[in-house]
Amino acid sequence: MTILLVDDDATLRAMLLQAFELEELPIEAFAEPNDALSTVAPDFPGVIVTDVRMPGMDGLELFRRIHAIDPEIPVIVMTGHGDVPMVIDAMKRGVFDFIQKPFASDHLIASVRRALERRSLVMENRALRVAVESDQLLIGETPVMVRLRATIGQIAKADVDVLIEGETGTGKELAAILLHRWGPRRARPFVAVNCAALPPGLAEPELLGHALGGQSQYRYGQTGRIEASDRGTLFLDEIGSMSLQVQGALLRVLEEREVTAIGAERPKSIDLRIVAATNVSLGEAVERSELRKDLFYRLNQVQLRLPPLRERMADVPLLFAHFVDEASKRMGCEIPEFGRDVLSHLAAHSWPGNVRELRSYARRVLLGLHVPAPDEGVSDLATQVAGFEAGVIRRTLAQTGGDVVAAQTILGIRRNTFYDKLKRHGFRAADYRRS
Repeated sequence: MTILLVDDDATLRAMLLQAFELEELPIEAFAEPNDALSTVAPDFPGVIVTDVRMPGMDGLELFRRIHAIDPEIPVIVMTGHGDVPMVIDAMKRGVFDFIQKPFASDHLIASVRRALERRSLVMENRALRVAVESDQLLIGETPVMVRLRATIGQIAKADVDVLIEGETGTGKELAAILLHRWGPRRARPFVAVNCAALPPGLAEPELLGHALGGQSQYRYGQTGRIEASDRGTLFLDEIGSMSLQVQGALLRVLEEREVTAIGAERPKSIDLRIVAATNVSLGEAVERSELRKDLFYRLNQVQLRLPPLRERMADVPLLFAHFVDEASKRMGCEIPEFGRDVLSHLAAHSWPGNVRELRSYARRVLLGLHVPAPDEGVSDLATQVAGFEAGVIRRTLAQTGGDVVAAQTILGIRRNTFYDKLKRHGFRAADYRRS
């Protein structure tokens, strides 16, 4: 995400550039609106900050042109002219915020951070819509999957809160995406939160948000994930891992449809659908006093169960073919002919990791990795894991002709991590480069 600053005042540009750089916010500055406009295209990953009074094209005309390119790009207008009717009209037309000169840089930075959060959410949801519209979610033609998609369609239109139950890897987030996409909130934000990944002590500010001021890390305020999903859908994965304190705050959101940011004086009304997911029995979690009973009853009004892969084995070949095709396009590999051992494994394996495990297996097969027979595992686990990792890296280097950047992209690891692994296994990328 980046910030485009447009102002013909060189002194103000320099001052704001320094302020944003001190906050480690990426920014580009322009004196001419047309120069900035030439860098903006649909899906521009950032926000615009512009002065309102400039020679040639003023800030409001720049806003109108940006709005014509992509109406969801946030534009913040700085003005030293307290023209109230102009401000009201521009806000109605979609200007994100007006900043009255003179202003403290902290005030502008806080507004820009909120605009960046909104733009990031818009970009995530556009990517989500592309994925959904490709019709590649919850693949399967077995009766249980046909019924599941039909049920999701019915529940989606009802716009009610939903609890999704299913083992790890069955596609609970995909089901939540479909509930959002097929419902009346499809054009609004879909905000996904992995409750198990929220660090202790940070779960509340992450979910509830934080008012301006107070602790230094929140001096600009922070929009919580709950408020960010206003008018849209909030997906809470692994809901049972929440602390009891956070569960109490969530219960208030469910019952009152309002959220109080930490440090705020009053609650804010919100309109959202909540979809929660769990891979454990929440009833048993209540018995162990790990989940509030009142929260369980509130969540458990509409329930959706996703079947494990072992209950729809007839879908395995279809899913495998899809994952192989998907991986071949991503990695640039040709799809090989599959031997009897692969086909036998597809039919005989119980797939305890469900669809996620099947996808990983499809990628390994595409890379030509050997799948050991049960009686071949004579070395210890660490040795087997190291051998597997070395094989993946060796084949990826060969496939990319020693192109380190391409290999990192395929393997999905960072540069430093990749070089550490090359050193550990004694590989040199130059040895794989094609002459």
